Amino acid sequence: MGIGDRLRKITGQTRLVVSRIFVHLSGSEVTPMLGLLNQAARNAVEADGEMKVLEESLVTVCDGLLQYDTFWRSAGNEGEVFWDEGEAADFVNELFTDSASRYLSKLNYDDAPDEDLLALPPTGNLVVMLTVAYEGELDTLETNLADYEALKEALRSLISLTYGESLRAVQIHFSPAQLGDELTDEQVLLNFPEVVPL
Repeated sequence: MGIGDRLRKITGQTRLVVSRIFVHLSGSEVTPMLGLLNQAARNAVEADGEMKVLEESLVTVCDGLLQYDTFWRSAGNEGEVFWDEGEAADFVNELFTDSASRYLSKLNYDDAPDEDLLALPPTGNLVVMLTVAYEGELDTLETNLADYEALKEALRSLISLTYGESLRAVQIHFSPAQLGDELTDEQVLLNFPEVVPL
């Protein structure tokens, strides 16, 4: 912690962290994970962004990612520390817009495929983007997560955050957004330059 950070802490200012984690999974076996993500997204939309539901969705997604860890191919993360709530909120909104604009990451339930799910092609690549804002300090999230064990610890820490009062915002995005869409290896490289092979 720098001198400026220590001074702010002494004066009672709240330390806010906004963090985004990218997890890239690959393999036809990850298709069920896309179904889990879609259900979590539907729950969040139906609950109109209610924090408790968002937290439950975050736990479900993190648990799913941990179960599918053998299919992790690459990962990355970024974040900023803020001492001003307005600035932190602006950055959360900025990351939301950016995540939503990534290739094939926009959900559209009106255009959801009507075909038999078993007839749809398996998902080859899947990139999950988790954005959180929280109060305080958490070393497991404020480090380079392009490492298998570090990523595991970070996902467990996200789950732990939902049991306290420090979580301020949760966003879950993923690409492709629905069954039947495909994200090629080249599109992963082009649209997710943050991810580094694990």
